[in-house]
Amino acid sequence: ATARTQPDREQIHRLLHRFYARCAATDLPELHRLATTIETWWPQIQAFLTTGITNAGSEGTNRVIKTVARDAYGFRNPENQRLRTRTATTRRHRGQLNPA
Repeated sequence: ATARTQPDREQIHRLLHRFYARCAATDLPELHRLATTIETWWPQIQAFLTTGITNAGSEGTNRVIKTVARDAYGFRNPENQRLRTRTATTRRHRGQLNPA
């Protein structure tokens, strides 16, 4: 809820403490595991909350590359596989540029 709102450290700490308290008050092992995951990844989560910067774009591109490479598996010519992957990740292919 505080992402990209420039929250101060006190607000983040208060909300995090409330989250941990609610997780601890339950008997659900899934919530305990979620709290552990949040604690493990907290430095990265806090960096996102304070800066609003994420690596979602590069992760999305990486997913496309892996999917296309998987589809192109078995090509006899590695150059064709490389070109197919490169074509799939261009802006024109993704529909973000209008061809002139």
